[in-house]
Amino acid sequence: MIYVSEIMNDKPKTYDNELRRKVYEMLEQLDIPYQRVDTDEVITMEDCIEINRILDMEMVKTLFLCNRQQTEFYLFITRSDKPFRSKDFSSVMGISRVSFAPVEKMEEMMGTIIGAATVFGVLLDQNKQIQVVFDKEVANNKWYGCSDGVTTGYMKIETNRILEDFLIFAKHEARIIEV
Repeated sequence: MIYVSEIMNDKPKTYDNELRRKVYEMLEQLDIPYQRVDTDEVITMEDCIEINRILDMEMVKTLFLCNRQQTEFYLFITRSDKPFRSKDFSSVMGISRVSFAPVEKMEEMMGTIIGAATVFGVLLDQNKQIQVVFDKEVANNKWYGCSDGVTTGYMKIETNRILEDFLIFAKHEARIIEV
């Protein structure tokens, strides 16, 4: 079982990367309340079970996708227990088949590594290259659980604050789909 700290309502004392610093600055600027925990390194959705229990919510699954030419990028946010089928996603979106974007692209464009993909990565997407896509089931949830930009920090925020406040601040729109 992984280590998960007690729930905290304040920002971390240190930031492991630029994205994490920007996340907490934005939350403070927009006055968005959150609960957070520090953890051992978490990479898989199975690792999130204890985090879900402590924060009393379900962590989302955030996938960074791209087309074959690596010219179109998608941040798809879905339920943690929902299997991803590229064919279904592409069909609903009306686009060519997508695949997982290379790790280097995720690090370059979103400032994070595998296991820490987060909607907050669009804070670093100044050129608006990433299209944010929410599974309707996630968009309808009261709580949104995600990484704060590292594999050892996770948080709980009201979903409507992500969709209505954060994405406007980040100058991105969410497309909501049923897959």
